[in-house]
Amino acid sequence: MTDAENPADEGPDKNRTWHEVLVTVLLIVGAVATAWSSYQATRWNGEQAAAAGRTSAIRIDAARAAGMANGQTQIDVATFIAWADAHGRSETELAEFYTDRFRPEFQTAFAAWMESDPFVDATAPSTPFVMPEYQVAKRDEAEQLDKDAEKSAARVATNIQRASNYVLTVVLYTVVLLFAGMSAKMNNRRLRAGMVVGGAVVLLLTILWVTTFPVSVAV
Repeated sequence: MTDAENPADEGPDKNRTWHEVLVTVLLIVGAVATAWSSYQATRWNGEQAAAAGRTSAIRIDAARAAGMANGQTQIDVATFIAWADAHGRSETELAEFYTDRFRPEFQTAFAAWMESDPFVDATAPSTPFVMPEYQVAKRDEAEQLDKDAEKSAARVATNIQRASNYVLTVVLYTVVLLFAGMSAKMNNRRLRAGMVVGGAVVLLLTILWVTTFPVSVAV
């Protein structure tokens, strides 16, 4: 009877051994994967914070450039009005005084406007400010900085999503560890197998998903 009972006793022991091996693998891989995803979530939170800082700096530069552009436009308007007043009173020397002090960007537009013969041709542009030649570099710079800020803000949102994705994988890995731990306390073989298989499936799918994520390793 003793020899006959031995094969029957080896079956449960063998199943238990395989179960322990699979549970050990799930626990090890799940723990390592959890650590990796936690690290990456922290890294992408740092990337998000850095991008947010760059966005704020760009917006400050854009506001500064826009302020300078408005100030330069006001100077152009003021000197043009002064010139127009002097020109209307036929004060040639005073008018030349103002034209000599036009900003270079405005001088280009003013020269193009004068060539249109605005005092004779009724179809000529009303002021130099509507001429295509009138360009304020600081305004163009402000517009470009605004575009750069939008791109940087989009990068912030992307980094937040990446960090959130890694956090979600940590939750999934926690489920794997929970399944593996609970299976070790179950006496029913089918329930143990079901918990291990379920944990393995979640682990595999999560790892496959993580392989599609970008990685942040910059120091």
